[in-house]
Amino acid sequence: MLAPLRFIWNATRGHRFAPWRSEYLRWRVETYSGKRAETLTASAVLGFLWSTRWELLSFLGWTHSMERETRRQS
Repeated sequence: MLAPLRFIWNATRGHRFAPWRSEYLRWRVETYSGKRAETLTASAVLGFLWSTRWELLSFLGWTHSMERETRRQS
């Protein structure tokens, strides 16, 4: 459960109180949804996060399992 929090903490570096201003998150939303990053607003980013929350949580769970497997093999 800490993996999603760690990802958000790292992805919003420099923009912790306004994560929709994070260039990294804006780029990821643009890559995934096709919406232009320079036109994204707070409501657009938060709406995207809410509408794809289960897919995002699934992805974060997968990254956590990959990280755990990497540590186990080292």
